[in-house]
Amino acid sequence: MTELLIKARALNTYYGASHILRELDFTLARNETLGLMGRNGMGKSTLLKSIMGLVKPRNGSVEIMGKPMRARSPFEIARLGVAYVPEGRGIFGNLSVIENLTMAARPGSSGQRDWTLERVLDTFPRLRERLRHGGWELSGGEQQMLSIGRALLTNPQVLILDEATEGLAPLIAREIWRICAMIRASGISSVIVDKNWQHLTQITDRNVILVKGQVVFDGSTAKLRAQPELLAQHLGV
Repeated sequence: MTELLIKARALNTYYGASHILRELDFTLARNETLGLMGRNGMGKSTLLKSIMGLVKPRNGSVEIMGKPMRARSPFEIARLGVAYVPEGRGIFGNLSVIENLTMAARPGSSGQRDWTLERVLDTFPRLRERLRHGGWELSGGEQQMLSIGRALLTNPQVLILDEATEGLAPLIAREIWRICAMIRASGISSVIVDKNWQHLTQITDRNVILVKGQVVFDGSTAKLRAQPELLAQHLGV
């Protein structure tokens, strides 16, 4: 059987009286790259935050690496090998690039050290050129590279990337997609949120579309591409 690294069942998540996720099921398998899609406000970020323990689901279950983790602290989930790059990037603007990176560096949950500082700097040459710059001095694209590089230095089994290329210039966005493809080839499982389904589906194995906190599509990239009417209806393309 396929090993599931993330398994969520019947999640119901609220913000106050607003019911955001509705009996939502979600899985991510080992060596899988998954595209999470949907218009703004459909629950994508809430799902990721519910998985990461940043938002507490009212009920349902979340298993990470086979362990029940619903309502556990984010640091406990991170220790199991899940790295999270949030929308907005979440870098420390008052720290330098090298400080942002080295503070995160550690072996993975199985002791692996595949991603070293040198490998990250080889992957992101722009960061090597700006090691002593403060995080606040970087462009949006450079901040996204820093956030991804910092996540990789935790040597994760799963990388969750919310709004991979939002607001980035086309040239920088292409670089981010190249990095996402490299991450996939390295064997790290990933969940990627992005509005550009054309680029996203070039690297995904499976895709999930959310509408009002519910899954309306869960299937292979080939199956999704074969249904342009579904893309038009739910993604506005």
